[in-house]
Order: sequence, then structure tokens, then C-alpha cells
Amino acid sequence: IFCFYESKPHILVNFSCRFPLTQMLEQEHKGETTLVTCVISVDGTNLREGDIAVSGRSQKNCFARSCLWTKSVDGKVYIAYSLSHAYSKQEKQTRLFSETDTCVRFVPRTHQRDYLDIQPKTGCWSYLGARGGRQSISLQTPECTGSGVTIHELMHALGFVHEQSRADRDKYVTIMWSNIWKDRLRNFEKFKTNNLNTPYDYGSIMHFGKYAFSQDGEPTIVPKRNWNVKFGQRFGPSDLDIMKINRMYKCNA
Repeated sequence: IFCFYESKPHILVNFSCRFPLTQMLEQEHKGETTLVTCVISVDGTNLREGDIAVSGRSQKNCFARSCLWTKSVDGKVYIAYSLSHAYSKQEKQTRLFSETDTCVRFVPRTHQRDYLDIQPKTGCWSYLGARGGRQSISLQTPECTGSGVTIHELMHALGFVHEQSRADRDKYVTIMWSNIWKDRLRNFEKFKTNNLNTPYDYGSIMHFGKYAFSQDGEPTIVPKRNWNVKFGQRFGPSDLDIMKINRMYKCNA
């Protein structure tokens, strides 16, 4: 989902986390793996919705199409990245996207001015869309280095927000506000989104899990049409995730 922000996002600073980090990042609950993070400030970087970085110099994030990465003349979108030497050899080999699924190519940085600087900072987080210059992504080791979490954060860097933040989400899910930590309610706000003419995707790697930010162990997101549908997976991009990338970046893949 490509997000258009028309007003200054809420910035929450220095909130303490109620969960140990290993639970906070990926919590096993009732047989479902859910990404559960809190709003914190890391090295002066404010996070909202748990893992989207917001800096003071950017009041509007991913506005219009200006936050898309540049497409090359060959029709590919080459996104340079650098990996911290602190990652193990196995972690450095984590697969990003299939080369045949989209026109997006993540390539090791050589001289590129605009690139993703992937470091094992505190937590899993990314900025939204292309910002220009060195752009940080945090993938704390070992909690955030699985391929699913890595792809989730890279999707943010491509310009996608969480699936349940899309403007039409109330047709498909019910947010159980009374079950959410009071200081996490803003994580469930809706935004004006361009859904790229795709249906709501419970299977998206960008969807919160059923118990995200639950204060009482009860569901915070309940599907409206099929109570048994699974969501909140962190295994890999869904077919619709791939379709959205291709539509947003006008790929021929």
C-alpha cells in the first residue's frame, strides 16, 4: 500500500517497552507468530506503529510519488545496500526478493549516493520510502534477521505501510480498541492510501498479527468475513504483495 500523508504524523518519544526484547520483536501467542513492537526512540529516531521510523526533518513521509526509488533505463529499480560487518555469514545470506518476481533489485553498494545502510541496532525498523543519501534500516541480531522480518522492513523502505492501515480496512477487520495498550492505540490508525486497485490482503507480510499490542491476551484485530483466516505471517511476501510492488514501480515482471 502506497501511503499519502497529508498531515504531520503523531510522534511518540521515549516510551518504555512492556515486553522483553525477544518477546517484543516476535511473540509466540496462541500458536500464531505476531510482530509485537513498542513505540520507542532509538538514537534520536522516533518509531511509530512499532517499526516505521520518523525523523524531525520529515513531517510528511512518503508523500505522493516522490518517495519511490528511481527506475533505471533498463526498467529495473536498483536499490543499493550495505550490510554491517557485525552480521554473521549466514545472516548476510538472508534472501530478500526473488529476482524474477519484480523489477526491484537489491544490490551491494559500490559508489551509489542513495542506499540502505542495514545495521543491527535496537529492534526492527525502517523509514518509509526512499529518502535520499544513507538510509538506515535496523535489523537487530538475531531477533530481526529472519527473511520474513527482513522483507517486512524492506517493504517499508519501498514505500508500503501496514496492510491494516489502509483506508478501507474497516470493511475487512474490526479493531478491538479495548484490548490494546492505551499508549499503543495510535499504532492502529488508518491513513489515506492508494491501494493500487488490489483487494485487502490478510496474507500480506505487512499485516499486523491477531494479538498485536494486546494488553490482556485477547485479539486486537478480528476479521469480519472469515474468523478462521490467518494473518500476521512473517514467512515471505504474498502474491498480492508482489503485485503491489509491480504496480507501484510499474514493473513488467
